[in-house]
Amino acid sequence: MNKNFNLFISQLQETNQTLDFFCDFNKISANVAEVEMSLNTLNYLIGKEDLAKGVSEIWQRDPKVFEVLGILIAVRDEGKKPVVDGDGKVVLLKSFFESEVKVIEFLQKTGLAEIFESRRIKNLVDYVFGIETGLDTNARKNRSGHIMENTVAKILGDHQIPFRPEVYSSEFPELSVLGVDEKRFDFYIETKTKKYLIEVNFYSGGGSKLNEVARSYTELAPKINAVEGFEFVWITDGIGWKSARNKLEEAYNTIPSVYNLTNITSFLEVLNSQL
Repeated sequence: MNKNFNLFISQLQETNQTLDFFCDFNKISANVAEVEMSLNTLNYLIGKEDLAKGVSEIWQRDPKVFEVLGILIAVRDEGKKPVVDGDGKVVLLKSFFESEVKVIEFLQKTGLAEIFESRRIKNLVDYVFGIETGLDTNARKNRSGHIMENTVAKILGDHQIPFRPEVYSSEFPELSVLGVDEKRFDFYIETKTKKYLIEVNFYSGGGSKLNEVARSYTELAPKINAVEGFEFVWITDGIGWKSARNKLEEAYNTIPSVYNLTNITSFLEVLNSQL
């Protein structure tokens, strides 16, 4: 394939996001279901004039109910979250769920007490569904990568090219040149003449990570390609690369096999000729 970087970068797509990219409602629903019973119990506190009495009544029945309070302030892992308590000491957030007094302190100082008493929340299950939806937006960067992996997998499948996903370098003794750190590749394709180790990604936005990715692959590819019978392939796309154009160009000129979703057909032709 005749390499033309200007053509390559002009082909980069603006986005790979379909409508199901924005929220994973199956995951959100599953997260809410895990705490739904406890949330329904805590609904008892909504509108209580004597919040301390309500907390005490629930505590006497089931103190573990209060272990879900962290999600009400959009914190999932209370066991690792340090906060400063009323005495100025650094403690774990979960320590506020270990006694009635600490629960009341948590509710008052987070502002949840006022929210409960004023009935600004009607149902904690619905409220947490909203919180989980907001937290799920943090996973969008990972989803973009997964969409790209699924797209490439579909292309390979549609062209009847056998492949394996998620293959580790430790599987190949010949790749000891990569050092002691185990490297995971998104796809592995073996033909009659070559073993292809493939990385795929998509970046619709810029950032320092793009420079790091381009640099790491620029260093990785020559090591793999120096091993007889192996070749490194990088399939990437997204207009985010325009903010890291120089690093991408350096990688493009160093790595023989770099493709995007437009010119991936050239790679498919190479594979078909070797199968």
